[in-house]
Amino acid sequence: MFGLSYLDLGVIVIYFLGLTWIGLRTYSSIKNTGDYFMGGRRFNKLLMIGHAMGTGTHTDQPVAVAGACYQHGLAGIWYQWMWMFSTPFYWLLSPVYRRLRYITTGDFFERRYGKTLGAWYAAMGLLYFTTNCGLMLKGTATTIDVITDGQVPSNYAVVIMTILFVSYSMVGGLVAAVITDFIQGIFILVLSFLLIPFALNAAGGIGAIHDGLPADMFSFIAPGEITLFFIVAVIINGLVSIVVQPHHMAVGGAGKEEISCRVGWTYGSFVKRFMTLGWAFIGVFAAFLYPGLGEENREMAFGLAVNNLLPAGLVGLMLASMAAAVMSTCDSFMVGGSALFTRNFYAKYFNRDASEKHYLGVARLASLVVVVGGVAYAFWLDSVIQGVLLLWKFTAFFGVAFWMALIWRRANRFGVFASVISMIICVVLTSDLTSFGANWDIEYQIALYLPVGILTFVVASLLTQPEDDKQLDDFYALLNTPVGEEAKLKAAGVDIMLEGDNIEPRKAGAESLLERGHSLVLVDLLSLHKKFSFKRYRIDLLGFVAACLAVAGIILIGILLAGIGS
Repeated sequence: MFGLSYLDLGVIVIYFLGLTWIGLRTYSSIKNTGDYFMGGRRFNKLLMIGHAMGTGTHTDQPVAVAGACYQHGLAGIWYQWMWMFSTPFYWLLSPVYRRLRYITTGDFFERRYGKTLGAWYAAMGLLYFTTNCGLMLKGTATTIDVITDGQVPSNYAVVIMTILFVSYSMVGGLVAAVITDFIQGIFILVLSFLLIPFALNAAGGIGAIHDGLPADMFSFIAPGEITLFFIVAVIINGLVSIVVQPHHMAVGGAGKEEISCRVGWTYGSFVKRFMTLGWAFIGVFAAFLYPGLGEENREMAFGLAVNNLLPAGLVGLMLASMAAAVMSTCDSFMVGGSALFTRNFYAKYFNRDASEKHYLGVARLASLVVVVGGVAYAFWLDSVIQGVLLLWKFTAFFGVAFWMALIWRRANRFGVFASVISMIICVVLTSDLTSFGANWDIEYQIALYLPVGILTFVVASLLTQPEDDKQLDDFYALLNTPVGEEAKLKAAGVDIMLEGDNIEPRKAGAESLLERGHSLVLVDLLSLHKKFSFKRYRIDLLGFVAACLAVAGIILIGILLAGIGS
């Protein structure tokens, strides 16, 4: 039935019944918008690792990476490993999100740059969520179409998956998302490597694959599409843009403590970086097993491998896991999108004095906007890679403003306006978005719009009026006050967002020796040369070095695996 065995169908049904039960069980715990948007900020390290891994792992990614590696060899992994060198910075960024105590990244732009910028960012964030939901639906639907031999066409698959994830995420909010992400992360980790032994067996061993493919298929740099310049450019772009991906306020700030946020976002992301190796090798092995797909059909490689290599039961588990990954991520995006709309549009411009119950109802309805937009985008999108490249660009537009807000007090809203507009102009003139665009490769576009955006930001900020001193004082007071010391902020008259927080005041002497007196490197970056000491920044420094070693370790594992059998 539908190109699947009854065992596969049974696995899928049981899997989704379990996930729906989770969504319904969490409904009773949602009392207010803080619970719905941030899960009450009560998650521990383990759940935060699962949340970061699940939310950061989209089902369009194995499809895109396997497809790119099918065509370009292991160098195709950089479509995801572009975030590899950004990952150590998550250790530094997580306490920034947590200390700000905001609900959305739109709150960040509003409190730092003013209400108009909060609305501008909210518009970009909604576009991001919509585009990403469309990408995930498109990637998974393409795989389902291939696995079922066309008996479940991709458009039907999009509609079915949408109904499934909407059915529970609207009621469960971020609590349902985090629990599902944790369960889903375990399955994704296993299934990312599950195909490899079956592929090796079908090919006659790794030596046969090496003999049957060009040597550059096992290189992490390839001529043409994925050059060294391309890799460097997308890594820098990734570091600039990662901070404003809208769901990261929850990924980096929904933990009960700062250390939970640090460990969760950093090492949940490292698990994903490691999983990406599995997708990359599947793409290379598929190039040996199923040659001739060409560039237009390369994204069918992952689905072909699943359909032809896995036995009955495991095909169903793979399908269920991929579809559930869409659910676990899209529900996080639904919640994030509804938070942006409710807090940074509706509550600011339409109804400022409504009850929590009213705002919660608006949030649940607003989440449908993200879904409808995502479904429409999935139907329109030609390929997954096309959508990925679009995301890279427009998130970077606001990334410059985020970094400047942290490190430079003189940064103001006029700098943001000038920077965003100038970067958009650069992209329009150098891409194929218009008939008069120059159609440069993405790496050359990045090399133009990032320097132009930074320069125009600095110049515009210096030539215009700075932000209000009280607004700036409150912003930096939040950044310099650890979680658990909110009494200091209240005494100073700082406005803080504590909706849904389960924070207990820190008792005298109760903090660990490691945490006492700690400051954040990113907040003090421009004055670091004046007040640096290891003791002052020890948590940041030790964690950052450990994360850098993890980066080197994962890349080394990839290189060693690529050399086996050569």
